[in-house]
Amino acid sequence: MPATEQSFRVAIIGAGLSGLYAAHLLQQAGIVDCIVLEARDGLGGRILSLPAPGLSPSVGTPQTADRFDLGPSWFWPAYQQELDLLVDSLGLQRFEQFEQGDMVVERSRHEPPLRTRGYLSSPPSMRLLGGMAALVDALHCRLDATLILTAHAVRRARCTAGGIELDTLSPCGQMTTWQAEHLLLALPPRLAAESIAFTPPLPPALLQQWRATPTWMAPHAKYVALYDTPFWREQGLSGAARSAVGPLGEIHDASMPGGSAALFGFFGLPAHIRQGLEEDVLRSHCRAQLARLFGPQAGAPRAEFIKDWASDPCTTTEADLDASGQHAQAPAAAPTSGLWSGRLTGIASEWSPQFPGYLAGAIEGARLGTAALVAAAAARPAQGR
Repeated sequence: MPATEQSFRVAIIGAGLSGLYAAHLLQQAGIVDCIVLEARDGLGGRILSLPAPGLSPSVGTPQTADRFDLGPSWFWPAYQQELDLLVDSLGLQRFEQFEQGDMVVERSRHEPPLRTRGYLSSPPSMRLLGGMAALVDALHCRLDATLILTAHAVRRARCTAGGIELDTLSPCGQMTTWQAEHLLLALPPRLAAESIAFTPPLPPALLQQWRATPTWMAPHAKYVALYDTPFWREQGLSGAARSAVGPLGEIHDASMPGGSAALFGFFGLPAHIRQGLEEDVLRSHCRAQLARLFGPQAGAPRAEFIKDWASDPCTTTEADLDASGQHAQAPAAAPTSGLWSGRLTGIASEWSPQFPGYLAGAIEGARLGTAALVAAAAARPAQGR
């Protein structure tokens, strides 16, 4: 028999940016009886910032840690103002993506790469010191860590007139049941539809929308190479490159101010081809490509990382493997009829009307999804556990 835990006012499935920010907003509104359930072993969801060799993820502060993004890397304060305000309020430091200098273009394997004039993004792309995980760290520090549980994959969700029950499965096979009044889904719509059994079933039209919504990052993979110095800058290169040869299709400077120099690239190979290759083979092809584009020194990084999101079961479903990787239009975030109406809301980035799939979308989705709960809390005294 599964163990039954105490009831909570709100249960959040997913401890990525939208889930943690939703918990933060609820806490600010006085709703502290909120449980966050995360299937992964760690926090952040699709935000993944790995430390340079010799450092643990907890060394230093999030602002100064020498970490590199294998998930989202950029945001744009000029038009993602809500996210920018959060970055400010958390005391995080931003810096502009390095783009000064020429870029390299590789059009064919039968001709050498071409050096051409680079361009500056407008508005400028911004990054965070310590990687985007600095956002996750800062929010986590402001929450009750005992109410954020990792390695708790939600498999079933039941809604009755009396409330909601969630069954989670631990890695060792232990089933636990949690009770809540309201459920917030801080995981992609397609993943929620495929991985959670809802009783009673959600409206068919709503499920169809969710299953048709591609998951951002799901078909993508990134490669990061670390160096002692950004030697390409000394050559008047920005570190940016475009290639029709591959395996990397788009490359950028990923150096961390005060930390390691780095280049990173998005794989241009489709997921089904990547999955047929050993990681060591992919790494060797990436090193060879960087050497072609930036010289022999680029082919000998002191460390390298690959993250293939298509192989991550907490991100990707079978339907995502052949997706184009474009940002999709936001589906409906909640049922409008039946027992689930008024009890369940989608808050992950894909449900954002303005920025679906972006980091700013996770912030907007969380704010919109918690608005009714925050308003209700404001109308009555704050309640604790």
